[in-house]
Amino acid sequence: MYAIVDVETTGGKFNEEGITEIAIYKFDGHEIVDQFASLVNPEKEIQPFVVKLTGINNKMLVRAPKFYEVAKRVIEIMDGAVLVAHNANFDYRMLRIEFERLGYEFQTQTLCTVELAQKLMPEEDSYSLGKLTRSLGIPITDRHRATGDALATVKLFKMLMAKDTDKTIISTSLKSETRKKVEPNLKKLIEKSESTTGVYYFYNQDNELIYLGKSKNIKKRITQLFTSSQPKQKKIKKLVTDISFEKTGNELIALLKENVEIKKNKPKFNKPLKRKNFSHGLYSFIDDHGYINLTVKNIGKDMGYITSFSSLKSGKNFLEKMASEHQLCKKLVGLEKTDSSCENYPIEKCLGACIRKEDKESYNNRVQEIIDQNSFVNKNIIIVDNGREATERSAIMIEDGIVLGYGFVDLQFQVTHPQVLKKVITPLSNNLDSRHIVQSYLRHKKVKRIIEY
Repeated sequence: MYAIVDVETTGGKFNEEGITEIAIYKFDGHEIVDQFASLVNPEKEIQPFVVKLTGINNKMLVRAPKFYEVAKRVIEIMDGAVLVAHNANFDYRMLRIEFERLGYEFQTQTLCTVELAQKLMPEEDSYSLGKLTRSLGIPITDRHRATGDALATVKLFKMLMAKDTDKTIISTSLKSETRKKVEPNLKKLIEKSESTTGVYYFYNQDNELIYLGKSKNIKKRITQLFTSSQPKQKKIKKLVTDISFEKTGNELIALLKENVEIKKNKPKFNKPLKRKNFSHGLYSFIDDHGYINLTVKNIGKDMGYITSFSSLKSGKNFLEKMASEHQLCKKLVGLEKTDSSCENYPIEKCLGACIRKEDKESYNNRVQEIIDQNSFVNKNIIIVDNGREATERSAIMIEDGIVLGYGFVDLQFQVTHPQVLKKVITPLSNNLDSRHIVQSYLRHKKVKRIIEY
């Protein structure tokens, strides 16, 4: 029995994505005997380029079930079946990630139709699902949607099965994930850690720091490192003799602490960090027509940016999101080229998200709101979030746009007293990096509270 699967996701950082749509067709080798398809609320933002590709946007998923609400049905339909997918590693990884978040270990055998097609049809020019199905005359509807791609994969798999007359290729292509063993000395080190958010440190026999990292689940991350077959991880495993960790209570402080510690200690197996870990910034200017324009460009020596990005792509994704959410003219945020058809920004003729004629003041107010929300210039704020224990909160203090530091306070302590808070925070150096980390985090994640003072 086979379960042909396709998932669509939010995009984003590796292993931090979420499933937005899933389709599973149970196939007995002749016909579909069961099926399940559903949109899924990933509880996180979808990357703009993914919205363009799939047509699935955040609004469509507000009332969709969350993964835990469809997990039981997924298990039922997958029971006793081999997972089949076009690029099976991706779909299998996404299912494992979602189940891991629920505390469940999902394992099954897999077959990849890309690999099967390469073996059975070596003459094909391309093995992407779109080009391969077109070449083979397989109809495909709703491309880049889970149901459309999964149904096309069913038809492709049926054709591949027919070509594999003696069934040797399919049987030898089956993949099973075996549980990876951990050496006894490494197992003891794992036992020293905890399933908590923070920064972890690896030491060699001379008590030298050789590697450090941050994680939302330190024990799980260390286990992954000690079971990895990557060359770098193999070298670390040979040298590590001791570990330590420090709780931070939340990911933002872990990111800040990791950045400071790597630059300070320069561990052997950590990639050296640049003077600043961002390259592009968001800038604004008023054009000849009196409209506020936004643009993303390389920072260089111009430090008057509103907020910073690790890459041009990241900045463009931000502008795409802002244009969509705030109905901004795409030409005025550098996403479309200005031409003669757009004489009086922004009007009905203008390409992009602006869809109605409006007065200049109203448009500029919306742009200014984005600037105010994302700029730290002259801002005095305290970011309050989870602490290391249930009885405390963390506080990151920003004064005149400078990230002063972070600290932990008892729940009964009033973090609204900045002068008192200054006495208990751990100061942070390298303000540009710290500001970038905080601004980037606030664009993508929620915190418990932001207090202005």
